[in-house]
Amino acid sequence: MRIPTIPLTLVALLVFAPPAPAQDARAAVEQFVTRLSEITVTEMVVTQTLTLYDPKDSRQQVTGPQRLLIKLPARQRVETEIAGEREVRLLSGDRLVVARGGKVFEAPPLERARQRAHTLFPFRRTAADLLVEWRGLGVQTEVAQTVRVGGRPVTLIGAREGDRTSSAVWLDPDYGVIRFITREEGLEGVKLLDLAFSEHRKVLAGFFYPFRQEIFLDGKLLSVTAVRNVEVNTGLPDSLFDPDALLKGASR
Repeated sequence: MRIPTIPLTLVALLVFAPPAPAQDARAAVEQFVTRLSEITVTEMVVTQTLTLYDPKDSRQQVTGPQRLLIKLPARQRVETEIAGEREVRLLSGDRLVVARGGKVFEAPPLERARQRAHTLFPFRRTAADLLVEWRGLGVQTEVAQTVRVGGRPVTLIGAREGDRTSSAVWLDPDYGVIRFITREEGLEGVKLLDLAFSEHRKVLAGFFYPFRQEIFLDGKLLSVTAVRNVEVNTGLPDSLFDPDALLKGASR
């Protein structure tokens, strides 16, 4: 099974409140981004276990370790070992370099666009930045309302209560994006991609990280990521995020 090319994440049980009046999406996003601006995070190292499921038979699965390194604002490195195959995916600005199976190559723009790190960890970004990005992914940002998820008030952006097929973002005022639904175009046509983030734990004052992340594709479980440890501001060397060095084999 091919290692997914997107950040990895079961939909939390939705417990909806009585019908709520429409809410301005920008106000909710601005409130969250403003809170994040008071937190100093320059980089993260996340150690986790990735489990991939066969969408045709969920009993078929493979598991392996994964390490996610993020250096803000726009660099990310993912190291994964699954079924004896090691893969390194290095995202730096507009470039995505992949090392897998003894080969190193620069990925095409479409694959680069599938990365979601900035959406999920929007440090150093404005509310306008996020809303523009979400609109580009098909989210109707003019549609918003307050719902309840696990007893917590959440702003649902892009869909109405009960809608499970429209592109949408669930934004928790403390946790950030806890669910993201969009449509991805692949070799088999357009499919509904559903990312869910749960089991949030505080890793820094004011900053919570989802220790369980799940991905569904057209309603079928594709992957589960179980986070074991999160470290912030550890002083990662820039050489780990150099796409040219990876292409030359120097940072594998």
